[in-house]
Amino acid sequence: MPFGGYANRVAWIDLSSGSVDYRPIDEADARHYIGGRGLGVKYLFDNGPDVDPVGPDNLLCLMTGPLTGTEVSMSGRLAAVTKSPLTGTCADSHVGGWTGARLKWAGLDGLAIRGRADNPTYLLVENGNVSLKDAAGIWGRGVHDTVRTMRAAHGDEASVLSIGPAGENLVLYANLVNEDDRAAGRNGTGCVAGSKNLKCVVIVGDQSARFRAEDRERWREVHGTVLKLITDNGVTGPREGGLSVYGTNVLMNIVNEAGGLPAHNAKETMFDGAEDISGEAIKEHILIDDPTCYACAVACKKKVEITEGPFQVLMESYEYESAWAFGANVGSNDRAAGAFLMDLCNDLGLDTIEHGNVLSVYLEATERGMTANGVTWGDGHGMVELTKLVAARDGIGDTLAGGATATANSLGDPNLAMSVKGMAIPAYDPRGIQGMGIGYATSNRGACHLRAYTPASELLGIPVKTDPLAAEGKGELTAIFQDLHAVGDSFNICKFSSFAEGMEEYAAQYSAITGIEVTADELAVTGERIYNLERHYNNLNGFGGEDDSLPRRFLTEPGTAPADQVCDLDLMKAEYYAKRGWDNGVVPEAKLRELQIVS
Repeated sequence: MPFGGYANRVAWIDLSSGSVDYRPIDEADARHYIGGRGLGVKYLFDNGPDVDPVGPDNLLCLMTGPLTGTEVSMSGRLAAVTKSPLTGTCADSHVGGWTGARLKWAGLDGLAIRGRADNPTYLLVENGNVSLKDAAGIWGRGVHDTVRTMRAAHGDEASVLSIGPAGENLVLYANLVNEDDRAAGRNGTGCVAGSKNLKCVVIVGDQSARFRAEDRERWREVHGTVLKLITDNGVTGPREGGLSVYGTNVLMNIVNEAGGLPAHNAKETMFDGAEDISGEAIKEHILIDDPTCYACAVACKKKVEITEGPFQVLMESYEYESAWAFGANVGSNDRAAGAFLMDLCNDLGLDTIEHGNVLSVYLEATERGMTANGVTWGDGHGMVELTKLVAARDGIGDTLAGGATATANSLGDPNLAMSVKGMAIPAYDPRGIQGMGIGYATSNRGACHLRAYTPASELLGIPVKTDPLAAEGKGELTAIFQDLHAVGDSFNICKFSSFAEGMEEYAAQYSAITGIEVTADELAVTGERIYNLERHYNNLNGFGGEDDSLPRRFLTEPGTAPADQVCDLDLMKAEYYAKRGWDNGVVPEAKLRELQIVS
């Protein structure tokens, strides 16, 4: 394949037989699906939708994109694509750090893993090859210990993508965790790895093998323009109030003031203790460093240390979603307890967002007298003990290990779960941020803010300011964001790039790196194709318009002022389907042909 940016080599690994087959990327697939998320979804679709998510036939793809490991800013990400054991949908999850770049430098665009090893196994990737190694000595260990052990064996610069006990025990929302603290979260990627007896992937790659742009002269011009956009931007630039200063948790006060912060399992849309767990408070009280991912000038990670009290911890980044999950969502303004729970989840390999929702469901049930456990709102010690039980699938933890939806069902009230398609919401309430309502409902992987980040427009004014309390226009806005993010995820560059860049900048960088001349309009169609392929995969698994819904609470119970209203989903859903050209949530044959998904 005569394109820049690609190693043109994907390792197809069968853990059942121990075989590894190296294949080039089909040129048509590269043009239609790019790489990363898009190419991973194409491989997942070709593998067939009718597979058991925790069976040996399910495919787990770890994919880079053509911009990964290049000189492109924020290009260090890796996509994990699989069929989700939590939702039964097509799922992709992305992780930062250096692992994606090192996989490309090691000579591979991705790993496509199927089968199930007879015994605990890990994969070693170096010099363009993959070898299967015995993982019996690290099975049962936490993520932190696994990373230390693997780096002792393979070098301090090795990247380690691993599961913890939660993945080994097939907790449905277990994560793959990268380099101690960066998680390929949501959807149960770690559960899929655990079902395959795959403990970790160790990648050794030398930065001297970094990919260079195919068109050097054009790249220099494009890169200068894009870098200026990033540094001059109020969100991504190094100025007060942005990601560089406060990290992702800069959003805590902003979202709370807008009435869009779900509190006490979304019974309210504001939280009195938000200031105590905000990015500003973290910077003032416990911040010690600002680590960053490969090729990133933003440095949104905020390393924290707590040296006193019962929740002492040293952790790489105090993230917004996790701060909410173990803060407002569970009625706690104890930032130390929150940090401890975040680090514990990282070590055990649990998705913090889903787990925070599991806890809030259980806490509300306790408040209603539906459980006798005694763990109440804000009880840090009680939540720590519940977390350990979940990872071990011990006692009540075995029930909670199914996620928020399964927990609510087991307790006798499905409406306790703030979930869509079986996956729980992140830190945005759709009564106060209406675009999140249609975003959650139509997300192909369940309730997710990263399919279409409408708060960029509704709260931050990017690319234009829209009213967060207004529903009109949000269906169309969501579809546009979904297609934009599908492209960025297939390049495998950070979502935060979209605060400063648009499809024009994406097209210019992709053209310079790969030598494939593409316009912004053509890329938009590619994003639409990827999103529709995912939806088609879900349709084949029985998902339709009835699944594009929201928890009853958001549709019937007004939020806290200023968001003293419900989410107007019906209006947005009609607008969205019209924009997509879907028939009640199903991609029609004509649309599949138009987008060249089928011939």
